[in-house]
Amino acid sequence: MIELKNINKSFGTKKVINNLDLVIPDGQILAIVGPSGGGKTTLLRTLAGLEKADSGTFLQDGEPFDPASDKHQEQVVGVVFQDFQLFPHLNVMDNITIGPRLVLKEEKEVYTKKAQNLASLLGIEELLYSYPFQLSGGQKQRLAIARAMAMGPKVLAYDEPTSALDPALRQQVESLILELKADGVTQIVVTHDLVFAENIADKLLKVEPIG
Repeated sequence: MIELKNINKSFGTKKVINNLDLVIPDGQILAIVGPSGGGKTTLLRTLAGLEKADSGTFLQDGEPFDPASDKHQEQVVGVVFQDFQLFPHLNVMDNITIGPRLVLKEEKEVYTKKAQNLASLLGIEELLYSYPFQLSGGQKQRLAIARAMAMGPKVLAYDEPTSALDPALRQQVESLILELKADGVTQIVVTHDLVFAENIADKLLKVEPIG
C-alpha cells in the first residue's frame, strides 16, 4: 500500500498540490481526473521522483520513502509516459531490458527471461526484434508498459493513456489495464477522460486548479 500524507508542491508562487492525503491499496486502480492545470501530471511526476515535493510524507507499507532520492533502489512507481519515450535505435527486446541491465545490474539470463515473459503477457512476443518505428501506436504503448514493468515497480502509472486514441483503441487500453489488475498490478491512471476513468477505477481522485 502506498500512502501520501500532507503533500505540497508549488512552482514559484503557484500552488499545484495542497495538503494532499491519499491511499493507494495494493492491487487497485486509482484514476486521477480533472482539467489541465489541475496538478494531475505534477502529482504523477512527484510520485515517480521526477519532481520533488516541497513537504509531506510518502509511505510504502508503512515505511517512509523519498521518490526523488530512492530512484536507484527498489523502484516504487514506474511511469508510462504519454509520448512513450521509447529508444528509437533499440529493438523491443533492448528497450525492455536496458533498465534491468544497466540500472538493476541483472544477469543476461534473468533480464532476457523477464523480457520474454512481459512481452508474452502484453501480447508483443512476436515483436521482440522489431524497432519502434515498425510498431503501431497500441504496440508502442504495450512496449512502454513492458519497459516500466521490467524495473519491478510496486505501482504502474500512466500519463493520459487514451490521449488522441479512437474509441476502439481506447477500449483496448481499458481491457489491458483491467487485465493487469487481474494479475495483481497496482495502477494509477492520470486522465482527462472521466468516462474512461469510471470504467477502470476502484477509486477516483478529482483535482482542480488551486486559486
